[in-house]
Amino acid sequence: MNAPWKSGLPGNRDPFSAYICDDNALDVLRPVVIELGWQPEKCNKGGLRNAVQSLSVSASPAILVVDLSESGDPLNDINALAEVCEPGTVVIAIGQVNDVRLYRDLLASGIHDYLLKPLSPQQVHDALNQALAVFMSPKAGDADAAKRHISTAIVGTRGGVGASTLATSLAWLFSEAHKAPTALLDLDVHFGTGALALDLEPGRGLTDAIENPSRIDPLFIERAMVRAGDNLSILSAEAPINQPLMTDGSAFVQLENEFRQAFEMTVIDLPRNMLINFPQLLADVNLVVLTCELTLASARDTIRILSWLKSNASHAHPMIVANKVQPSLSEISKADFEASIERKVDFVIPYDIKAASNAAKLGQVFVDANRSSKATAAIRQIAERVMGVSAEDMAPPATDKKSLLGNFDLKAMLAKKPKVDLTKAD
Repeated sequence: MNAPWKSGLPGNRDPFSAYICDDNALDVLRPVVIELGWQPEKCNKGGLRNAVQSLSVSASPAILVVDLSESGDPLNDINALAEVCEPGTVVIAIGQVNDVRLYRDLLASGIHDYLLKPLSPQQVHDALNQALAVFMSPKAGDADAAKRHISTAIVGTRGGVGASTLATSLAWLFSEAHKAPTALLDLDVHFGTGALALDLEPGRGLTDAIENPSRIDPLFIERAMVRAGDNLSILSAEAPINQPLMTDGSAFVQLENEFRQAFEMTVIDLPRNMLINFPQLLADVNLVVLTCELTLASARDTIRILSWLKSNASHAHPMIVANKVQPSLSEISKADFEASIERKVDFVIPYDIKAASNAAKLGQVFVDANRSSKATAAIRQIAERVMGVSAEDMAPPATDKKSLLGNFDLKAMLAKKPKVDLTKAD
């Protein structure tokens, strides 16, 4: 299991601590804490007064559980706790007095929740889950609250066009060059290379999410994501290839919802078959980076995907990126490609096999391993465009009523390449 993800916890603040009076409550609390990826040693013996003494000489945790069972004046003791707690600490109180007035007074004093003994594991789990959601949510007046979340889907028109390389590179640039908390979601569940490109083990986070969508919450995200840097976390899988993908896509949508709360940037490596099977994945995506190559097949599929996006995700702004471009060796010219799809190519990334091999050997993403290459310079420009995208940029591009094939004479091209059959869809 991965170490607990600490994004969003300021300074050296621990994620959790508890001060409990009796062994029975500790026996219920500790297994839940372990399940959530926290340290069971943070469950201390002793009630609220012990918490006040300890926190007066140490930093407050993000979530604090205190036992009021031995407190003669709970409200007065809670006020003493407030004096030693740092701002933003989410406090859960537990006790054995079943009194509505006490419950209301405790909530009014700033307590997040009050749990009645005897505790149950599900009761504790739900309370901790809700507390973490409160702690991670933007606070009023917080500078980060004004920041927009940008969700970018990277879709390859064909296999091998380099969409995954582009996805990992953009995620790395968002997190390292722009210092934005970034989530990378690799949805090639059986053959994804996102973790491989970052020299990481993918873990079971994504497969667990698919198998148990109801478990997806802020705490699940904290445990399941693999850290690839201070600002970059990845969720991917290497699911057994003898097991088909059994999902209605709800797990992926829930993951995207959680990412919007926990990160500033989301990068989705989205295989084209997943795009077609689960169109709901693009419901809240801002940008679709359509990665293509200058070939007839890629031109055909770029046309098809652009048409699909116009019908099914008109809110998402498409960006066309031609990758692995060799001007003298391209199957068709850039001008003919643009005439075919009836729009300009936004960015061109030159072909650099040596740089790709170097990245693989070093176990680093392409842009990290090849910082001075022309291909990296092009990808950096894409990242800067995405980071600086404005509301106007998000608007769907204007289109006219011309044929999607435009002036590009596919029949003439086919006559030169009789082995290519454009009548067959993937």
